[in-house]
Amino acid sequence: MTEQIRQNNVERFSGFGELYDRNRPKAPEEIVNILTMYLGRHPEVVADVGCGTGLSSFVWLEHADRIVGVEPNDDMRGVAVDHWNERNAPANLEFVKGLSYELPFETSTVDIITCSQSFHWMDPQPTLREFARVLRPGGFFAAYDCDWPPVSLPELEQSYERLTALAETRAGELAGAEKQAHKWPKDDHLRQIRESQLFDFSREIVYHHWESCDADRYANLAFSQGGLQTALKLGASELITAAEQFRQQVTEAFGGETREILFCYRMRLGRKKGQDR
Repeated sequence: MTEQIRQNNVERFSGFGELYDRNRPKAPEEIVNILTMYLGRHPEVVADVGCGTGLSSFVWLEHADRIVGVEPNDDMRGVAVDHWNERNAPANLEFVKGLSYELPFETSTVDIITCSQSFHWMDPQPTLREFARVLRPGGFFAAYDCDWPPVSLPELEQSYERLTALAETRAGELAGAEKQAHKWPKDDHLRQIRESQLFDFSREIVYHHWESCDADRYANLAFSQGGLQTALKLGASELITAAEQFRQQVTEAFGGETREILFCYRMRLGRKKGQDR
């Protein structure tokens, strides 16, 4: 990964931290339950890398001695710090600026590393080598992502997909080579973990989580996608009309009600070679 692409990946998420935080799903408790069960003990140190606004960090507050959210984007990390202050600055949680291949931890000091909807923005092999460096033997790395769009109504899901696909296309057309971001396929996460040969156990786990949602939130989930925000920042004004048409369709479909929608997750994990139990 070149330095320019790395910077583009970081900057892709600037300018819409509050929108992202208000609408994206919080990390479900299944994350904690699965990884703590596999670890076989209470984790002392959890590193949440690419933590964004902290939605995936706060879930560990009652379940680890120390949690460190690592996020290179200043806007996203600023929202996380604001929430940390709103919670009276819990002493066992901190947010720091950092990159996945240069983590601020000593060797073999971390029990669990998570990447919530972020590993696909990281160069996988240098990142996995750094993760293996800081993990204790027998520690776990887990990349988990939810499928888009969330399960709701067929017509809304189809419109969601059309809007976000158009946005990604326009973002690519308008960015130019010097501003292109790059993401690695999520379907390759497990293969990358295995090919690193740094982990002696790996697998994929599928689970789901229900959340309440009104029309405004459902529309904003689509608007919080990085491709749409990037295209708008680059001047794709035709997306404004398409986005408002989508919002109107969502409003009519929800009919003023709050509904339960389903977020489907895929976790790909690996255990660092060696035992420390």
